[in-house]
Amino acid sequence: MRNGHILLVEDNEGDILLTQEAFEHSSLVASLSIVRNGKDAIDFLIKQGKFADKASPDFVLLDVNIPKKNGHEVLKFIKNNDAIKHIPVVMFTTSSTPKDIAMAYQNNANCYITKPVDVSSFQTVINQIESFWLSTVQLSKPQNA
Repeated sequence: MRNGHILLVEDNEGDILLTQEAFEHSSLVASLSIVRNGKDAIDFLIKQGKFADKASPDFVLLDVNIPKKNGHEVLKFIKNNDAIKHIPVVMFTTSSTPKDIAMAYQNNANCYITKPVDVSSFQTVINQIESFWLSTVQLSKPQNA
C-alpha cells in the first residue's frame, strides 16, 4: 500500500463531493486534485500555466461529458503524448452507451466504469478503484523519471 495522487476530471459538483467524501472515508492515503474541464485536465497533466507546479497523478478519473474538451478528447491526448501516456486513465462517467464505451477502449482507456446512482454503491466503487490502482497494481513511471 502506498500514498497516491489522483486527478479527478469532473464538472458535476454533486459527483465531486461524493468522490471527495469517498476518498476521505477510505483506509488508503490518497490526495485528490480536481479540474472541472478538459482543457484544465490537459494543462494539469502537461504542467502548463497555473498547473506548472502540480505533481503528476498516479492515475486519472475522467468523466466523458465535460466542457471545453470532452473526456474522449482528453483521453486521446493523454494516450498520444509520450510524456504522460503511462498514466492510467479510468473513465468514470454516467454514460453507459456502447458508443462511449467502445470509443474509450479504442483510445486506450485502462478501464471504463459507469457511476453508480446510489451513494452506498458509489462509495464501494471508489474504494475498489482506489484499492486496485494504489494497492494492487504496479504503476509505471515515465522513462525519464
